[in-house]
Amino acid sequence: MSSQVRLRLLPSARCFFDEPIQVQVAGLRSRQVVSMKARSTDEKGVVFSSSATYRADGSGEIDLKRDPSLSGSYVGVEPMGLLWSMRADTLHRKFQKTNALNPHVVKFSVHEEEGEERMLAEATNERLLIGDGVSRLPVKEGNIRGVLFTPPGRGPFPALLDLYTFGGGLSEKRASLLARKGFVVLTLALYGHDDMPKKIKDVHLDYFEEAIEFLKQQDKVGSKGVGVISLSKSGDVALSLASYLPSVEAIVWINGCCANTALPLYYKKNQILPALMFDISKLIPTESGACMVKYVVHNPLAEENKATLVPIEQAKGRFLFVASEDDLNWDSNAYMEEMVETLKRHGKDNFESVCYSGAGHYLEPPYGPYCPVSIHMIVGKPVLWGGEPSSHAAAEVHLWKKIQEFFRTHLSCDAIQTKAKL
Repeated sequence: MSSQVRLRLLPSARCFFDEPIQVQVAGLRSRQVVSMKARSTDEKGVVFSSSATYRADGSGEIDLKRDPSLSGSYVGVEPMGLLWSMRADTLHRKFQKTNALNPHVVKFSVHEEEGEERMLAEATNERLLIGDGVSRLPVKEGNIRGVLFTPPGRGPFPALLDLYTFGGGLSEKRASLLARKGFVVLTLALYGHDDMPKKIKDVHLDYFEEAIEFLKQQDKVGSKGVGVISLSKSGDVALSLASYLPSVEAIVWINGCCANTALPLYYKKNQILPALMFDISKLIPTESGACMVKYVVHNPLAEENKATLVPIEQAKGRFLFVASEDDLNWDSNAYMEEMVETLKRHGKDNFESVCYSGAGHYLEPPYGPYCPVSIHMIVGKPVLWGGEPSSHAAAEVHLWKKIQEFFRTHLSCDAIQTKAKL
């Protein structure tokens, strides 16, 4: 390693997962071409890495905020490109960072471009998921299984229910980062976590209603109702919560469906929505070994399937509909347009919508490795998620701010409503 070359991460090598950093190199030869690399290992032990070629300026310096990558995992000026362009060294794996106590540790390094690619400098970026003073409480109360994140301070704070994944287990990343922004957040397991069943045959709104009541009873919660944030299959669950439960005031629906999919929906032991199903014969195989599943789901607008449509016109809360134009999981943009038309037809204006061109299915908190393909929980095979990496990364940055603004605007907090403790 060269003692003259310096790799700096600004403003600090320690930051939060959703914060940008500035990567700078100094001490190179004038116009020297080097390889910049990033490497990380996720919770499953899968290694993710990226590399890009840069040319130093006349002073022997590189600044990723200013200088373009000439080749590699991405090209052009992409200040955070080394992070979002990281790819797994194992086929069809999605980056797993589910426990908020474990930071995302990334090793950045600078290497000579030619020969043995000798390392010239390195630095470690520790990207935290949980903020100072944020409490993390595993919840096992009644039927509820999840993790509750509460911000420091007296509050009152608005309350959020995070339905991140419909797969087995829990993901704490989004919930813990939102708690740092001033929300009390319960991330909820739907199945496969702790003592819950590994598989389910139906979904019951009663479970979510119990979770919402639990959230509202928390001492620091000051909002009258709760917000719900979802993604993919959990999007239609969020729509149903808004349509049937009066306590849901604000809903973020990300790349979901307008109908109840895959599993019948029950409330108070009665089925309220049948399931919109899939035709697996419509899977399209690709040379990579992954399938394209966009056209597998049945048409929810076909007469025989209309009973599966979630009656969102009943909802009293506000909606933020988010769709990716290049979502290859299903046609989320068409579903979003259908919901907008439904609400307009009923004289409603309780919604806003945003569509991201070039983005794929998994819109998550920004600066994590982009996921083009991984195992689909329902299909049981690797599937394409869509998206162009740079556009997808930019969409995540924009959406992350929009989500926070939406919930702050539509989840009113009143100090009088807090549960006082003497």
